[in-house]
Amino acid sequence: MNIMDFNVKKLAADAGTFLSRAVQFTEEKLGQAEKTELDAHLENLLSKAECTKIWTEKIMKQTEVLLQPNPNARIEEFVYEKLDRKAPSRINNPELLGQYMIDAGTEFGPGTAYGNALIKCGETQKRIGTADRELIQTSALNFLTPLRNFIEGDYKTIAKERKLLQNKRLDLDAAKTRLKKAKAAETRASSEQELRITQSEFDRQAEITRLLLEGISSTHAHHLRCLNDFVEAQMTYYAQCYQYMLDLQKQLGSFPSNYCNNNQTSVAPAPSASSNVIGSSALTSTSGLVITSPSNLIDLKECSGSRKARVLYDYDAANSSELSLLADEVITVFSVIGMDSDWLMGERGNQKGRVPITYLELLN
Repeated sequence: MNIMDFNVKKLAADAGTFLSRAVQFTEEKLGQAEKTELDAHLENLLSKAECTKIWTEKIMKQTEVLLQPNPNARIEEFVYEKLDRKAPSRINNPELLGQYMIDAGTEFGPGTAYGNALIKCGETQKRIGTADRELIQTSALNFLTPLRNFIEGDYKTIAKERKLLQNKRLDLDAAKTRLKKAKAAETRASSEQELRITQSEFDRQAEITRLLLEGISSTHAHHLRCLNDFVEAQMTYYAQCYQYMLDLQKQLGSFPSNYCNNNQTSVAPAPSASSNVIGSSALTSTSGLVITSPSNLIDLKECSGSRKARVLYDYDAANSSELSLLADEVITVFSVIGMDSDWLMGERGNQKGRVPITYLELLN
């Protein structure tokens, strides 16, 4: 018998097996044939494996969205991964924002309060961008990769063996059906022999599948360790970001800033808390900075007279009720009943208007 004849016979046998399985499967669906049920333990293992696969895919995909919100970037990374090539490094959002802030601060002038503050904010944003990049790399290596390996490796093997078990089960039930229909003694003997073979193959495949499925518990233990690594990476990232912002907040405490509420009323936090600088009693700005007040402000508020004060920083009036200021000039200030505690009335010649107390230093 030549190779061609052998291949033809093999194809014919495979076609016969496929047809037998198809008939058995169809009759089971129509309720016209009996079906061998798997034991409860094996069914539970199969259910656990399927559940693990479904939730692992969902967690993996959503983690990818968390780490890289841009869908186009995720697609690009996927393509490069499939091509086994390294994706080009791109600037992330915090780094881009940081660069814009630095460029703007340089344009406005590093010597100005606003320009200097922008540069410091930009540098902090770039550090956050670096921390964000480290979080992505660490999470991809220690968390996403093990999950993906399970989906693309272990579970594919389980699915393959599960499919093979299904085929062996169909072969077994088809053999049982043929034995029931056998009339002649010779046919029955042949059917009984076939049944013993298919039963043995089914039992062997069921054992192989069971051993693979019992490894799901080990998979859960491994994924738990990976989850701990992911949580630790997030802890490190958020701790870094918190420290960066804490340092930035302290640096910004040395700059005057203007804040406007819905009524266009400006509130200026104190640049520093020294004993001779006028500060608010308890000003909490929208940036979260809290400025304490020296005792001489209380004295001035309670006094009905006026005092001379030196302007510490330039200030541009936000509206006609305020008075613009130039650094180092000396003006007269006094309190007005009912005025916000963060403001005084300032007077320069014939000009008069509200001035932020954080920009002033009382003179003796």
